[in-house]
Amino acid sequence: MPHPVPRPTAADFDQELLILFDAYVHGDIDRRGFLERARRFAVGGLTAAGLLAALSPDFARAQVAPDAPGLRIERITIDSPQGYGSLPGYLCRPAKASGPLPAVLVVHENRGLNPHIEDVTRRLALEGYLALAPDALGPLGGYPGDEDKARALFGQLDQNKTQQDMLAAAQALLRHPDSNGRLGVVGFCWGGGIAHTLATRLPELAAAVPFYGNHPPASEAIKVKAPLLIHFADQDERINAAWPAYEAALKAAGARFEAQRYPGTQHGFHNDTTPRYDAGAARLAWSRTLDFLARQLKS
Repeated sequence: MPHPVPRPTAADFDQELLILFDAYVHGDIDRRGFLERARRFAVGGLTAAGLLAALSPDFARAQVAPDAPGLRIERITIDSPQGYGSLPGYLCRPAKASGPLPAVLVVHENRGLNPHIEDVTRRLALEGYLALAPDALGPLGGYPGDEDKARALFGQLDQNKTQQDMLAAAQALLRHPDSNGRLGVVGFCWGGGIAHTLATRLPELAAAVPFYGNHPPASEAIKVKAPLLIHFADQDERINAAWPAYEAALKAAGARFEAQRYPGTQHGFHNDTTPRYDAGAARLAWSRTLDFLARQLKS
């Protein structure tokens, strides 16, 4: 039986190409701009389009299958009168839970609720949480099944309304009849920024875990009441440059926070569907996340 071709890792790509891909992922350049600038990295029979394909997600790599035993999964609608009106959510819980559960909001990257974030939500449910992942793209038809289309749609959102949608999702989860009233949030990239924002806007929040997310203005740090566990990629200047000022503001405000930086990693290192995934760092960050959530939500 032939062995499968190993998935490339970040080490297989030039760092400048990875930075270029990060700019493309976050909308700083379009697909055409990426392909034009990536041509100089296309060697050994590769094309720029081939490089883009190699760097893009492979959603077949889910850790917890959608039909995994032991889970109860449903699609719900979340009311958001201050945002877009309503948005869809992916709600997971242990099938045999007895009594209310601690709750965790899971907030996606800037591509909407894709299969990877659904997988992360299922992982949390298996750990004993009532886990909800809202889809910010719901008002535009939801995640379209294509990362390029999702990224383009995301740029059309009114971010003020979308933040209200995420706040409404957190409040809906807090009030859910299966919630025990202890709420945490875990967010990735754009969702990491939302996790930071919710920590400044939701006094009931008991824990926030941003993965490589944008920080709020330093003036907002005084509003942070929830403990923070903040994960940083090492090679991620776009995010890391703003950290010293926000760190100083958190310290001045007396906020409880822990910051972890993972040597040699790229932005998105926890996402196991792309070559930027770093297995060792991802396992460590996830272990720290689970320990942190257990202390804050289950103790």
